[in-house]
Amino acid sequence: MRNYILFSGFLLVAFAMTFTFGSCRKKADTIAKITVRDTANVLVPNARVILYGTATEPPLKPVVRRDTTYTNSSGVAIFNYNEVYQLGQAGVAVLDISAEKGGLYGEGIIKVEEEVESTATVFIQP
Repeated sequence: MRNYILFSGFLLVAFAMTFTFGSCRKKADTIAKITVRDTANVLVPNARVILYGTATEPPLKPVVRRDTTYTNSSGVAIFNYNEVYQLGQAGVAVLDISAEKGGLYGEGIIKVEEEVESTATVFIQP
């Protein structure tokens, strides 16, 4: 009987340690990359890119998320959503895209997925 109690105690401790230490994984980066091109399919550096959420159910609520950055020399704007995504969360966000440079403007949409690099391309035109 004593061996049975010791074995049961050992199993309980092993089970607790599995859940305590097994769930401590580091989350991977959650990144959104927007490539901006013009009507000639040329990459556009220094274009302003805005990612924002839009309410879809009434009553319409104010925009909760709005992030702005500029494309790099390769025509890519990079947004990091590590602080938004929490481990165990299903999905991150579906965001509208607005891109502009000079008199050129374009729109799009991106589904930002957890722990991956989500990508979208926006074409800007007059």
